[in-house]
Amino acid sequence: MNNEVRTVFPARQLNLPGTTEEVIVGGRDKFPLLGAAFGTTKVIGVIGWGSQGPAQAPNLDESLEGADIKVMVGLQEGSSSFEKAAEAGFTRFSGSAGEMYDVIGKSDVVVLLIKDAAQAENFEKIEAAMKPGATLGLSHGFLIGYMKNVGAQFRKDINVIGVCPKGMGPSVRRLYEQGRNINGAGINSSYAVLQDATGNARNIALGWAVAIGSPYVFETTLEMEYRSDIFGERGVLLGGVWGALEALYSYFVFEGVERKEAFIESAISLTGPISQAISRGGLVGVVNSMLRVDRDLFFKVLDATYLPAKALLAEIYAEVSSGREIASVVDATARLKKYPFSKVDGTPMWRVGETVRASKFGAKGINPITAGVYVGIMMAQIDVLLENGHGWSEICNETIIEAIDSLNPYMAAHGVDYMVDNCSTTARLGTRKWGPRFAQMVSGDVLEKVGEEATAPDKDWFWRHPVHEALAACMKMRPPVNISVS
Repeated sequence: MNNEVRTVFPARQLNLPGTTEEVIVGGRDKFPLLGAAFGTTKVIGVIGWGSQGPAQAPNLDESLEGADIKVMVGLQEGSSSFEKAAEAGFTRFSGSAGEMYDVIGKSDVVVLLIKDAAQAENFEKIEAAMKPGATLGLSHGFLIGYMKNVGAQFRKDINVIGVCPKGMGPSVRRLYEQGRNINGAGINSSYAVLQDATGNARNIALGWAVAIGSPYVFETTLEMEYRSDIFGERGVLLGGVWGALEALYSYFVFEGVERKEAFIESAISLTGPISQAISRGGLVGVVNSMLRVDRDLFFKVLDATYLPAKALLAEIYAEVSSGREIASVVDATARLKKYPFSKVDGTPMWRVGETVRASKFGAKGINPITAGVYVGIMMAQIDVLLENGHGWSEICNETIIEAIDSLNPYMAAHGVDYMVDNCSTTARLGTRKWGPRFAQMVSGDVLEKVGEEATAPDKDWFWRHPVHEALAACMKMRPPVNISVS
């Protein structure tokens, strides 16, 4: 490991079940070290203004104040985002065609944040525009998966690194803004070095992570990142949540619960009290926050959910790791030009939800059935990642902390349907593809068994699972403030 990097950003040993991992400590008190981390970098080009661009560009610009480094935004000619970037302080500096490539050619570090399919379509032109010795930075490993599919490789005279925030762009920006006077307020990131042509790629990656506000940064590879990320958003981060809630709402209505109350017992319970219980006390916090009379039902539903959820999640992981899911995203993105997305917010459930949120109805507590389904899917996802070689830091941050610190607060404020209709193209495609499978699984394999007589569920496997120890360690390395979402 590069000793020079260790002197720039301190590392902390994180003791986890069966292993020890190294975590890099960021925070605002490290901003004066960014100049040393970026070395000879004079221009950072942030390419794209989708989810991450409006967060990372201003965060970088603000963190690098006082350093002799300029942050520019590059967009495709005719992009409707020029005005939005200008409002954020990034003005158009070239009127020539292909303005994105002008920025790339001027940049020492290129932070590539355009859509996944656009990266796949244009990566040869993008790297051809880069200067020798420049750094290509990715916040998602999708491009790596695509290049693996087609047998492509990067130029050997550039660095290729990853810094992947464990939260969507609005969360990256929101926590950075909230934490201007609080050291360590931000979204954790993973980092990776795929190719080090200059000898300082790791230094640059860590500087980038600290500059966007990450209080803690853990190491991964870009391949393991895209596997866990694409897999996770199809599972417990979004697709599994949407599908499970559709099934739970229908179940409660069928059982005679009034529609508004059914929405509260499903969607509001999951994004509110259940998520808050995990935030306070981990997965065991859900049980500890529940009325004793509800715990047996929770464990019965958890037990019924785990195996069918794991089977479905294992299938999703295989589709992602094989490259088939990435290929399907590229193909589907091309079809969207002719057949655009439909929205999910017009269904009866989400129309009821709009009324519930407008009236500010809250859940009375944790619904044990909803909690059993949610935790069951989460535990199954954790085990699929473990069995495929992912480290504890990645599992805890990608599967649990990202959900409770970034996604679920936004879904509580704006609706799960809003998130499904407004997430990235890759996530929207995966949610629509796999969400209905989760709905069928929960409806047919889990909820049909709720009223049946069954042997007492095995509770010990839950209590003795090593995730509780791992999560307790990782949750000490979270933002010191909870995200505030209007």
